[in-house]
Amino acid sequence: MGWLPAWSGESSPELSVFEVTRGEDGLAVNFAARFDLPPSVEGALLKGVPLHFVADAALFRERWYWSDQLVSRVSRTWRLAYQPLTRSYRVSFGGLNQSFDSAAEAVAVVRRMAGWRLAEPGQLEAGGKYYVEFSYKLDTTLLPRPMQIGIGGQPEWLLQLEKVQRLPAP
Repeated sequence: MGWLPAWSGESSPELSVFEVTRGEDGLAVNFAARFDLPPSVEGALLKGVPLHFVADAALFRERWYWSDQLVSRVSRTWRLAYQPLTRSYRVSFGGLNQSFDSAAEAVAVVRRMAGWRLAEPGQLEAGGKYYVEFSYKLDTTLLPRPMQIGIGGQPEWLLQLEKVQRLPAP
């Protein structure tokens, strides 16, 4: 599944990088999405409506005798807001905040993540077959309630990017 067509600008949005790496620290995910904000989404941002981008990743172990086993699930949420008094954009991630002078700089931060730990080394069994389900979206459920009703069905607000990747045997 990919981004909906309303998000097409110069190029259609996509995952330009998606890697799952095994290391001494366990399993990590690196991703980068490529997209530009549609005019209506950017307009809402400039009017003071914060946008929330959510990335979810889940690690599953394949089983032939039962449904696949969930090994680990992680989620990250970025809050992107425009500060009219300072004319700056603020990205909040967990308890960290960072300010930017332009929307392009701020959006660049919410589009990527490197070294995102998905599983500890002891969670992966030798010889097991695993896969990762990944999704990245603009979470409209975190918008103000009147706005959620008003944007219902508008394709530029329905953003969902998903990927499933099998892990190679170690």
